[in-house]
Amino acid sequence: MEPTLSRRQCLQALGLGALSAGFAAAQRSRRPNVLMIAIDDLNDWIGALGGHPQSLTPNIDRLAQRGVLFRAAYCQAPSCNPSRASLLTGIRPSTSGVYQNNDVWRDAMPLATTLPQHFQLHGYEVLGGGKIFHGPMNEAQSWDYYYNPPGFLHPGDEPVNGLDMGHFDWGPLQVDDDQTADTMLAHWASDYLGKKRNRPFFLACGFYRPHLPWYAPEKYFEKFPEAATLLPKYLANDLDDVPASAPHNQRDHDNVTSSGQWKKAVASYLACIHYADTNVGRVLDALDAGPHAQNTIIVLWTDHGWHLGEKNHWRKFTLWEESCRVPLIFAGPGSRDNRTCDRPVELLDIYPTLIDLAGLPTRPELEGRTLRPLLEEPSAEWDKPALTSNGPDKTSVRTERWRYTKYPDGEELYDHWQDPQEWDNLASSPAYADVKAELAALLPRRTQTRKVLQYQDLPAEKKRLTELPPGRRHKPDPDSWTGLKPGPN
Repeated sequence: MEPTLSRRQCLQALGLGALSAGFAAAQRSRRPNVLMIAIDDLNDWIGALGGHPQSLTPNIDRLAQRGVLFRAAYCQAPSCNPSRASLLTGIRPSTSGVYQNNDVWRDAMPLATTLPQHFQLHGYEVLGGGKIFHGPMNEAQSWDYYYNPPGFLHPGDEPVNGLDMGHFDWGPLQVDDDQTADTMLAHWASDYLGKKRNRPFFLACGFYRPHLPWYAPEKYFEKFPEAATLLPKYLANDLDDVPASAPHNQRDHDNVTSSGQWKKAVASYLACIHYADTNVGRVLDALDAGPHAQNTIIVLWTDHGWHLGEKNHWRKFTLWEESCRVPLIFAGPGSRDNRTCDRPVELLDIYPTLIDLAGLPTRPELEGRTLRPLLEEPSAEWDKPALTSNGPDKTSVRTERWRYTKYPDGEELYDHWQDPQEWDNLASSPAYADVKAELAALLPRRTQTRKVLQYQDLPAEKKRLTELPPGRRHKPDPDSWTGLKPGPN
């Protein structure tokens, strides 16, 4: 029987249009590779952003020196799953309805073409490892191969901090780096980067630390003695002028401070940042020493920020600067060296930027904007604000000067030129009525209110579809895998 689709139609279905096989191969051979480095729960405490004066991140800092550091980059949601789903689909939470960690993004966006899938459709070998999508929301169809390192080691006798708050714990591990999951991931990525490839590649490497619990090899903790640790800037009555529906999670802060562990907690977070940075360095060193150093775009991002006592809050899940601001760095072909950009940008902009830099066709559904103009000239004109949502009725707008947040029962307005800690809520002052109105007009106009499927509510047979089977789902380029460690069975 004759095939239903001709070869030409198949190419069109894959997004390659009418390109001949020979021309498509030639185009692929000239395209840049992509190395994506994601770090979980890392706020702006890197040396290049000055978020904490004692942070040790020499490798992330040297990456910033060879590219463009965005000093006003913001997530689209202050929690793992919705932030990553938005970044990897190019769709805002306010459009998809994916606001929480247990919202199944693929059921909310069944027709979405993910960022790695778009590179697959255009001839790239696409690999991922560690945490790129949020844990159980990973999907096999977005990858040619996925490496799942073994779970993180625990010190035993938890909780180490004695607080009995689940994974809200910290302490050193008596192990070498090579025994830890993130370092195994770094070695896996390094092995791949050290060999020549027959096709351009998209490699996504997702490190887990400094996500809780803050366990890392002891040598990293030794660099941050508790007694010398500096606490973040703090105002005891900071929440007196915020709406009641803004986060008021006093329990974590009371537990940490009443046990006398605020400095120890900050030191532990710094230790895990330093550990994460060391693994980033391993991957960068492998790229620089390998055959792809001159033709690889590098993008480093984190999924959201983190509080360590500011506003009496720990963890994320807020619409304040500590939760929303993230490190974002582009380096390699298409970017300037050692430049900084202060225009407000979004993680949502990564998808259109990477396909632009790689010379791939754009996608009309993407709600971000390519950052190419800012990579070429960081001070270029830029009129797009950054939006972060923590539910359909809680959204924040960030411009270069202002943060405006709308809650069901009130508002917040902060002038970052005068109040970078967001201590003085100006929303009730009549003098700023025009500013509020201007910023409120930037809020998303489409608010998705339909209920997306909750992960725990899925029947078992459908739940399996959201989990990534171990090992190789797709047959990779056979000449690309010599010496690579397979995923666990």
